[in-house]
Amino acid sequence: MSDFNRQKIVESVPQKGFFGHPKGLFTLFFTEFWERFSYYGMRAILVFYMYYEVSKGGLGLDEPTALAIMSIYGSLVYMSGIIGGWMADRLLGTSRAVFYGGILIMLGHIALSIPGSLAMFFVSMVLIVLGTGLLKPNVSSVVGDIYSPEDNRRDAGFSIFYMGINLGGFLAPLIVGTVGMDYNFHLGFAIAAVGMFFGLLVFVFTKKKNLGLAGTYVSNPLSANEKSKVYTRIGLGAAVVAILVAVGIPTGLLTFDSFIALVGVLGIGLPIIYFTVMYRSPKTTEVERSRIIAYIPLFIASVMFWAIQEQGSTILANYADKRTQLDFMGLDISPAWFQSLNPLFIIFFAPVFAWLWVKLGDRQPSVPQKFSLGLLFAGLSFLVILLPAYLGGTDSLVSPLWLVLSYFIVVLGELCLSPVGLSATTKLAPAAFSAQTMSLWFLSNAAAQAINAQIVKFYSPETEMTYFGVIGAAAILLSIILFMLSPKIQGYMKGVR
Repeated sequence: MSDFNRQKIVESVPQKGFFGHPKGLFTLFFTEFWERFSYYGMRAILVFYMYYEVSKGGLGLDEPTALAIMSIYGSLVYMSGIIGGWMADRLLGTSRAVFYGGILIMLGHIALSIPGSLAMFFVSMVLIVLGTGLLKPNVSSVVGDIYSPEDNRRDAGFSIFYMGINLGGFLAPLIVGTVGMDYNFHLGFAIAAVGMFFGLLVFVFTKKKNLGLAGTYVSNPLSANEKSKVYTRIGLGAAVVAILVAVGIPTGLLTFDSFIALVGVLGIGLPIIYFTVMYRSPKTTEVERSRIIAYIPLFIASVMFWAIQEQGSTILANYADKRTQLDFMGLDISPAWFQSLNPLFIIFFAPVFAWLWVKLGDRQPSVPQKFSLGLLFAGLSFLVILLPAYLGGTDSLVSPLWLVLSYFIVVLGELCLSPVGLSATTKLAPAAFSAQTMSLWFLSNAAAQAINAQIVKFYSPETEMTYFGVIGAAAILLSIILFMLSPKIQGYMKGVR
């Protein structure tokens, strides 16, 4: 997208109207609020639905398999952002991609709400994976469109947007989690579907007035000849995948373990391919190539961070269910409620961090330094959760306050890294790959969860000290290295802070 078009978009958006920010932030805030309500509501009960016995309304899978599926599912959700980003950049534009993605997500949650077989479960996963891939990176990309690159409100705007994400994430486990765990899993999934429906209503009825031209441009459209070739390749690709699945499952070549390995390879391989294609593209300028180089260590740091943070819905969810005293001070705690801790802390502290970055202005830490702080806190959150086993062994239930403290510490890291990473991605992205670079940012989460699918099998109450200790120490070491390299990385960013 040219600088002229960027400016034209910014001018079409009312620049005041939502807490001193562009009016379009209202639309994007509440669209993402409801989408995250549906997603986190579903996720709060999904792992329990998988490994709870059939007599309790679950699918009856064994725990290691359920934990691995959760990680693979999370990886594919973010990996599909590549498809969503490409479709927005080349075919749809980000606004239409958000709308179609929301419809697929809603249908996926409806499928989960229908009692059925394991096959229905996987159908719902496919719909949600594809829908989130269309919606998630592109709604964030539209946030970047409503600000000019020089607007000092940009980082604060992403922090406010991030607070909307987490407001939905806070309420969902309390509502969907309570209904799903105490009454019926499928009713909980139905509530998640209703949440996505509300998000679609907000987006459709307010986008024209609040977003102007934001999201309507196709930044790097396909020519008519290219479209014909692309549609042919998509059709052939779908046919090849269908044949491989049809042959692989009956012959035993496509098993759950081999699928995990395949996702792991994709999780690492796709970012390498993406960085290479963007760097070598003739549409990428010399300044943009330098910024791509700067983005690589930030991407690696993000993978390490999300590898820890995303275990809140797998290992720590299982820890809450099996290792935590849930009858605490007369309160009967649902294990799903712990999923509300992360967004709850962000709701309280996101405005503080947004205010802090604006207050510090040019004196605030650089982007690489903020990333190093995020990694440091992530590592400390895992070192904290190993202390109960060190102090009292692994045979007794532990106080829920240990989990509260661990979630709190990782949130401090998340506020240093995640909204800052979203903002930095929109500023470092090559113009011809704007939405796809946002997809690349979310691909760091996909890579992290693909790695998690490989390592969650090593967790057990007997190994938890080693498990948490090794991962936590690795994050802290990477944090120190990144901090030392920060001045060099900043130089490659060519003026972006």
